[in-house]
Amino acid sequence: MPTEGTGVQDSALDVVTFGEAMLLLVADRPGPLEDAGAFHKRTAGAETNVAIGLARLGLKVGWASRLGTDMMGRYLIKAMAGEGIDCSHVVCDPAQKTGFQFKGRVLDGSDPPVEYHRQGSAASHMGVQDIDEAWLLSARHLHATGVFAAVSASTLPAARRSLDLMRAAGRSVSFDPNLRPTLWASPTLMREAINDLAARAHWVLPGLEEGRFLTGETSAEGIARFYRQRGAHLVVVKLGSEGAYFDGDSGCGHVPGFPVAEVVDTVGAGDGFAVGVISGLLDGLSVPQAVRRGAWIGARAVQVLGDSEGLPTRAELNAAQL
Repeated sequence: MPTEGTGVQDSALDVVTFGEAMLLLVADRPGPLEDAGAFHKRTAGAETNVAIGLARLGLKVGWASRLGTDMMGRYLIKAMAGEGIDCSHVVCDPAQKTGFQFKGRVLDGSDPPVEYHRQGSAASHMGVQDIDEAWLLSARHLHATGVFAAVSASTLPAARRSLDLMRAAGRSVSFDPNLRPTLWASPTLMREAINDLAARAHWVLPGLEEGRFLTGETSAEGIARFYRQRGAHLVVVKLGSEGAYFDGDSGCGHVPGFPVAEVVDTVGAGDGFAVGVISGLLDGLSVPQAVRRGAWIGARAVQVLGDSEGLPTRAELNAAQL
């Protein structure tokens, strides 16, 4: 019989997110994955990366998902609860398996090779039945990504429903396209579904290249204008080392990137950026200040191995005066 995950439910959450967590196995050496001699355990998942980052900054975060009761599921639920995340809406089902992935190591700052093993995972069985409306609406903000929507045919309507509920209740919603082409039946379906979800959000956070694919626009200004015309209150286009361009109700502008001495692992940089922007706006910062915080956290994320290891604590954030 499925059981609820550990973690204490809070009646007044700051942020809720839905998504799949996976066990991440990182190679011990550069080169093809098959040549690795050993792998190190980590956590992975776009939504959980953001949840971890926000929790480390002291926000009350709730995460809804499904895991197996295997070693991988037990490891993940322990890790998330250990970060202070409310896992009361994570279903642990002994009849299902937990997804996992392998990630290689690189020395040149390029994207590392990644191999996913998530088809038919516990999280792929999530759907609208996993939405506890009272729990969801206890939060003031929902963060969503295109990854959860792409996991299965049942997660896409669940993503739509969660965004609609929060927006109708007057809560804020952020959305990161976070494209995963291999999870979609076709590029056309991916574009249509992602843009439909983005139109339901208040804050849209695309990368430059994915924004070009999704909108047909070539510039950051054009990408931002595309989503602003479809109802977004704020669009922040990530420009990598060049920082970010923002266009919102209070104006538009560019925030430069933070210098990085060495790029160790690019995976998770966009999630770190989202942590900065979301936490900044929920903290009451201006848009430029929130985007600057996002750029700083994104720069930290690429300098360490692992998807969430570079995410700062509130004390580190304060020390950086951000």
